[in-house]
Amino acid sequence: MTTKTQKVVELEDVVVRFAGDSGDGMQLTGSLFSDAAAIAGNDFATFPDYPSEIRAPQGTIAGVSGFQIHFGHKEIYTPGDTADVLFAMNPAPLKKNLMWVKPGGTIIVDTDTFTDKSLTKAEYTSNPLEDGSLKEYNVIKAPISTLTKKSVEDLGLDNKMILKSRNMFALGIMFFLFNRKFKTADEFFEQKFKSDPLLIESNKKILRAGYNFAETIEALNSITYIVEPAELKKGKYRNITGNVATAWGLLAAAERSGRQLFLGSYPITPASEILQELSKHKSLGAKVLQAEDEIAGIVSAIGASFAGSFAVTSTSGPGLSLKCEAIGLAVMTELPIVIVDVQRAGPSTGMPTKSEQSDLLQALFGRNGEAQVIVIAASSSSNCFYYAYEAAKLAMEHMTPVILLTDGCLANGSEVFRIPKVSELPSIKPPIVKANDTDYRPYKRDPEKLSRSWAIPGTLGLRHRIGGLEKENIFGNVSHDPENHQLMCEYRAEKVRRVANYIKPQDVIGPESGDLLVVSWGSTYGVMIEAVKEMQEQGKKVSLAHFHNINPLPKNTAEIFSKYKKIIVPELNLGQFVLYLRMYFQQFKFEQYNKIQGLPFMVKELVDKFNHLLDEK
Repeated sequence: MTTKTQKVVELEDVVVRFAGDSGDGMQLTGSLFSDAAAIAGNDFATFPDYPSEIRAPQGTIAGVSGFQIHFGHKEIYTPGDTADVLFAMNPAPLKKNLMWVKPGGTIIVDTDTFTDKSLTKAEYTSNPLEDGSLKEYNVIKAPISTLTKKSVEDLGLDNKMILKSRNMFALGIMFFLFNRKFKTADEFFEQKFKSDPLLIESNKKILRAGYNFAETIEALNSITYIVEPAELKKGKYRNITGNVATAWGLLAAAERSGRQLFLGSYPITPASEILQELSKHKSLGAKVLQAEDEIAGIVSAIGASFAGSFAVTSTSGPGLSLKCEAIGLAVMTELPIVIVDVQRAGPSTGMPTKSEQSDLLQALFGRNGEAQVIVIAASSSSNCFYYAYEAAKLAMEHMTPVILLTDGCLANGSEVFRIPKVSELPSIKPPIVKANDTDYRPYKRDPEKLSRSWAIPGTLGLRHRIGGLEKENIFGNVSHDPENHQLMCEYRAEKVRRVANYIKPQDVIGPESGDLLVVSWGSTYGVMIEAVKEMQEQGKKVSLAHFHNINPLPKNTAEIFSKYKKIIVPELNLGQFVLYLRMYFQQFKFEQYNKIQGLPFMVKELVDKFNHLLDEK
């Protein structure tokens, strides 16, 4: 790497967006840049944004794939509203993403792709590099395709193969601009292409060609930037996606509980990575079944739970719909199981790669009969680990299904994650019955939790019957007695309500009373806290209550609501959580703010909405 003598400017935080065709490798480029940010000690959050087609039409706006990363010296909560730097590989991503670039921001383009044909495909009537429409931005014009080919012309590769690596030229430019090292990218090449040394060499050469090009042009080399490491708690860190964090949390729960992990799932976007990640960890005792359909996935998990395993199934909204009858079976049999729902835009197939808080009502009520389950929601890519762990703990200790809600933003996004020691995590103590326990009855309940015991098949003296038919209280025989049915329904519902005695009280960020309380849940946490903090810095009496425990709600929920003049519930749906709150807290007036575009909230739009609400008399 060349020694630089240019002026280096220190930045608190930066937002970078890579954008190109679906086949241009923007997700990989963003991931490698994120890895470099992690090695540099920055805090960060990412937002992968790509079409659902396997290969969308090349050069069209519909086929644009993007990856945004917000990294900094300070604590980072969101991928950022708008980008400081946009890297556009052809006209279509420039057209689609220009609205997300800050005024005065830097735009780097591959001029080789701005042909008449590509401009027409991108619905331009004139060349934006020549017509003055980009005069408000710092535009860097680079013949990336030409320079990429030139950098490896001595290796004998064909043009098609070479141009697949244009993204590494782009990455090299960004490494120069932000003073990043090659180490993480080089290690990736060596692992990915270990069977083909020529590809390792070509990618390394192209990466360095991009870096050296940036160093030689005045528009880039006069100033480079550095973002100092964030002040992170001492420990071992890594870059992690929400799906991988979820898988790791489940593995940790299996280890801590002493139960073998079983995952029965069917692949579905955007949840498949959980299945893929757990399949790598057979050495940790994980058993993974890729079932033929969603129903087979969950019923295999119920069977594994009956046999004494810590059972999990993973899915997204359409799959959750298919699993609903079997979730009712798990409620009736009172067996522990975790259902991970990685939400996406619906209904039906909807927009599979776009995120939405779409399934809350389905998670709460989507079953026949009185079939209450515990529902919790993660709020960041990294804390998917901890909420997967909590879901496991609640399921096994309370002998009931738990639905864990994440979504596409959390699942595919990544953050810095401090790897905890399993011994530091809360204990998990399943109520497993010992052999020949003369006091055992299948539906005899813990007097505090109302949970029944977990009798593992094959254990001496514990033969019992379970199934989908209603059971006699205590003894577990099939029963059609009307009064017994009401009693058992009440027990199952009360068991879930009593979980409120074992979860933390709801906390509030900001003053404990004031003019406005923002109430949110799930993946909107980052943008909510940034918006609320911005308003607090302006002297506004605004606070945030972000919910992770949905059913049951924390016991102090009504007390919190009573201390604010106005309450607003912003959601990435048409108002599911606010409808739920209105059911239980009719004494309060809830305003709502909804967005359902497959896009996250922006800090600015929230601040504008909250200020408007405060100004209303």
